Amino acid sequence: MASSLAVQSSPTQTASFFMSSSSLSRCSFAHLSLSFNGPRTRISPRNTIIFHRALGDGKYLLLCQKCDISEPLNFGNGKPTIPVLNDRILPKFLESDRVEKTVGRNDIRLKLFSGTANPSLSQEIAWCMGLELGKINIKRFADGEIYVQLQESVRGCDVFLLQPTCPPANENLMELLIMIDACRRASAKNITAVIPYFGYARADRKASFMFEFGCRQHLLFFFFGQTQGRESIAAKLVANLITEAGANRILACDLHSGQSMGYFDIPVDHVYGQPVILDYLASKTIYSSDLVVVSPDVGGVARARAVAKKLSDAPLAIVDKRRHGHNVAEVMNLIGDVKGKVAVMVDDMIDTAGTIAKGAALLHEEGAREVYACCTHAVFSPPAIERLSSGLFQEVIITNTIPVAEKNHFPQLTVLSVANLLGETIWRVHDDCSVSSIFQ
Repeated sequence: MASSLAVQSSPTQTASFFMSSSSLSRCSFAHLSLSFNGPRTRISPRNTIIFHRALGDGKYLLLCQKCDISEPLNFGNGKPTIPVLNDRILPKFLESDRVEKTVGRNDIRLKLFSGTANPSLSQEIAWCMGLELGKINIKRFADGEIYVQLQESVRGCDVFLLQPTCPPANENLMELLIMIDACRRASAKNITAVIPYFGYARADRKASFMFEFGCRQHLLFFFFGQTQGRESIAAKLVANLITEAGANRILACDLHSGQSMGYFDIPVDHVYGQPVILDYLASKTIYSSDLVVVSPDVGGVARARAVAKKLSDAPLAIVDKRRHGHNVAEVMNLIGDVKGKVAVMVDDMIDTAGTIAKGAALLHEEGAREVYACCTHAVFSPPAIERLSSGLFQEVIITNTIPVAEKNHFPQLTVLSVANLLGETIWRVHDDCSVSSIFQ
């Protein structure tokens, strides 16, 4: 086989990691039994995704048993197609008793409202949950001010507001705050801000810088790190704004750093896009002996290690970049072996793609056969598209937490949907069930 990752022929049904805990009989595998570390010589009794011994010479084939859900959400090459909700195509992960309880709109107490930041994702979430989006009027005045009016009652309801604070971050954040305020003044019982992408998350601490002193004659140097003075910590400020506006809970996806959860004085449910990407990788043929997971920087080692563990403890490589003083070119070193292997780079977001593109170039120099880029949040600030489509990557795999404009599509781009993940999480929050068990 010419490539170690080739698309595996499969039915048109979409595989998904997420389904209701009450619908295990309707699905061919359960989230409670997800494992990449199971037996390597047989398919497990519950048809979990495992590495199955299918080839000789110590190579393993990654197999995936598809989920039995209805019409697929197709996101190949970054071109999403959204199904139309009707009575005949309700998702099968909703068991009949839940459908009867929630689709009947007469006394429903769970309300979904979408902002203008990512309406397509909001519609998908509503479809996956078997619900309709609530009626809301959002408009801009001539001077740019934002107007929000709820067009249906939310009194005593459990309200979920779907709004990522992606670019333009300030407008989308302000819109979210006004939506929260409108729900609070309309006597909503609970208000949960569902923020697939949390803007300002990278401003979670004061920036640090290095200074050095020593004797160049004897090549002795000492480097000390200090934080910059007189800087704001915007992530904490945004957390305070959302709390003071009236939100009772936050549901966020892949925060840039874990400490951001501590900035909120209200509960935070943190979900991860990692299983969505693993689900997609599981639909491909992967030889475990050829695979290496790569962290594009030292700060992302924990994230990459978690992915490597799920992929049957695949080897880990790290791109270490450092700058030895001012006006000195950045030096990049590779920790680990990638020669002749398929490298899967894992990060939480791609902004300008500078770090991940330089890392990919280094991997090719070190002999990597193919390089895949995987991230949850595709910010794609210029010149990201030029860097990602330059031929360094076999495939760039992202999710739709941030909408990708059609002009930014390129042949190597694959967009995966987190709608099923967020929909299941919303149900669990509404039903007072465990969220963390989704990822166990």
